[in-house]
Amino acid sequence: MTLLVEGLADAASFDVNRLQEARVQCIGDIILDRFIDGTVDRVSPEAPIPVLRTDNYNAMPGGVGNVARNIESLGGQAILHAIIGNDKEGEELAELASDNTKVHLITDSGRPTTVKTRYLAGTQQLLRTDDESTLQISNNINESLLDQIAKEMPECNAIVLSDYGKGVLRKDSLSAIISAAEKHNIPVLVDPQSSQFADYRGATVITPNRSELMAATGLSLSNDDEIAAAGQKLRTRFEYEALVITRGSDGLSVITANDIIHLPAVRRAEVYDVSGAGDTVIAVLAVALSVGANLPTAAVLANSAGSIAVGKARTAIVRPDELVATSNSLLHTAAPSKICSVDQALERIAVWRRLGKTFGFTNGCFDLLHPGHISLLNQTHSLCDHLIVGLNSDNSVERLKGKGRPIQAALARAEVLSSLANVDLVVIFDEDTPLDIIKKIRPDILVKGADYKLDDIVGGSFVRSYGGKVVLADLVPGHSDTDIIRRASR
Repeated sequence: MTLLVEGLADAASFDVNRLQEARVQCIGDIILDRFIDGTVDRVSPEAPIPVLRTDNYNAMPGGVGNVARNIESLGGQAILHAIIGNDKEGEELAELASDNTKVHLITDSGRPTTVKTRYLAGTQQLLRTDDESTLQISNNINESLLDQIAKEMPECNAIVLSDYGKGVLRKDSLSAIISAAEKHNIPVLVDPQSSQFADYRGATVITPNRSELMAATGLSLSNDDEIAAAGQKLRTRFEYEALVITRGSDGLSVITANDIIHLPAVRRAEVYDVSGAGDTVIAVLAVALSVGANLPTAAVLANSAGSIAVGKARTAIVRPDELVATSNSLLHTAAPSKICSVDQALERIAVWRRLGKTFGFTNGCFDLLHPGHISLLNQTHSLCDHLIVGLNSDNSVERLKGKGRPIQAALARAEVLSSLANVDLVVIFDEDTPLDIIKKIRPDILVKGADYKLDDIVGGSFVRSYGGKVVLADLVPGHSDTDIIRRASR
């Protein structure tokens, strides 16, 4: 969990301007992604199929071309190596890919340009057609490709291999590229074809999806533990440094020799198009690692980028400002609920500390939330960046207030508190006082109402011992749980 905390914090504070230093060779299968839009208002009289009245056409580089586009959009430099056919689709793809700083497209007259055509009515994809060859490229074409790669390799600080199984990345080529990169101390990231995992032996990071991992290992992958076991099996067998497993709506899993991290997906209200999301993930991993980010940080950024991509139509790119905003949202939603244990609170506090944020603590029974409570919470939050509320359990309230209290159960009280925008976490405690919590979390600021004396505040002397502040909040006259209950019982 420490690595996850570090990854979240480092990603939230990551300087995206550093990505301009990235120089990434992108090698593999380039695809012309075509999108034909239209409307459907009738069924064909010839067969029970919709009739699409087309009204718009879009095309963009897919496959390794989409990896390059994402690297460029993030400010890095992509050096693109791929094969196109001697056809009009190849010419179109070459023109579309020309926005990349360095493009090396080899024309192979013996094979067609790979084209994926998607027919859509609104956001609904009706049909996809694939025009392609999966035969291996010839020796002559392969030699030209490897020569280009070798010339550019000294100028790069990461390599991405995008294998869509179209015959461009031959087994001998993969071995040569990975070996050469190792000599230059350049990380190699692979978007794999599920049946060819042995061909990527020695790669730095490999990014299979769940189904590819299942096909490669023959293991069931229904939970985190099974994902981790399968990932370790594959990593050990083929000597990868790490696996980053894309799990769709379940996020990412990072598997290394020593650590396992499961990153939750960044939730979106809508998922518009999953086309190319894997390209986006590996592109962000590559640029982040190439400028010195550690793998947990790179994975958090990549996870964020994947969520952005699926929230856009078509084969999408991600921009730096979007990446920062979404990584911050993952940081603040890493815990599924504001109601948490002390240990969970400590994980969040560790993130806040790394970001240089302060947090305050106050506590109480909060049996019937009233203006006095709101004032206390507002005053506390105004003194710090984050607010943790300690909440007495039902047993604790009964011991303090007597039989018949609390009026509301602890979970109900916690849910009311957690719904407030200025409350970041709620921790329920069973003791009579919050001293144990205070000693564990070590708040920067401890706040209680002005009906207390500073010397009488539980935990006050401890907080002051390490330089923290103890503050008395102004009271709102005429408001207390006891008064409200007394008036209601008349």
